[in-house]
Amino acid sequence: MPIDQTVFRTAMSRLGAAVNVVTTDGPAGRYGIVVSAVCSVTDSPPTVLVCVSRSSGANAVLKENGVLAINILAGRHRDLSIAIAKAAAHERFASGDWTTMETGAPVLDDAAVALDCHVSSVSEVGSHSVFFAEVDAIKVHDEVDGLVWFDRDYQRLQSTASTRV
Repeated sequence: MPIDQTVFRTAMSRLGAAVNVVTTDGPAGRYGIVVSAVCSVTDSPPTVLVCVSRSSGANAVLKENGVLAINILAGRHRDLSIAIAKAAAHERFASGDWTTMETGAPVLDDAAVALDCHVSSVSEVGSHSVFFAEVDAIKVHDEVDGLVWFDRDYQRLQSTASTRV
């Protein structure tokens, strides 16, 4: 029996996920997009995956540039995430302080974590492209808090010493 798309989307909205800004720069230009579909694949070699809609303007740019940075947002970045999601492509880097690491992809200076990567392969699945990317450099911010997308809204996570395992 086929699964109703609306029911599936509602179910997935209950799967909390980190809020990330995925960026790229290169021959196809500079681009940034807010995504929650990011996860680690393996630590040998360090590899992550990012899912991007084929209809997104970022899709072709990421493929042509072959590099990306995953900027994992902290709780303090809620407004930045909203600004990037709503801005025209050429205005997405107006908010925040940006730098680069190894690949030249833009890295948010105060991101909770920044993963600077090169794309190792891309798979097409349904409406999305799944980018597999090997990590070339990592920057971890000292403050420990997070921004999660859950039930179609932002939620801030704060860590305390008593909650760490």
